[in-house]
Amino acid sequence: MLQKFFSSWHLMRWIRLIFGVLIGVQALVVKDWWMGLLGVFFLFQAFSNTGCCGTTSCAPSYKNQHKEHTTDDITYEEII
Repeated sequence: MLQKFFSSWHLMRWIRLIFGVLIGVQALVVKDWWMGLLGVFFLFQAFSNTGCCGTTSCAPSYKNQHKEHTTDDITYEEII
């Protein structure tokens, strides 16, 4: 578990950590617990390596696109 926590720190994870700490400190200074919740939210995202889409990207699934699709021959009729 600690191995997973301390590995794969990328740019967005560092940005979430910095935002969480800065917002948390500001919340303590102005004594605003709503801002504190926002800081905790960013810290949670940084520590759990999640974001709006979790640990994966927001790209759609391409499971069915790898199968070969067969198409039927289309016949056309000329209308006079």
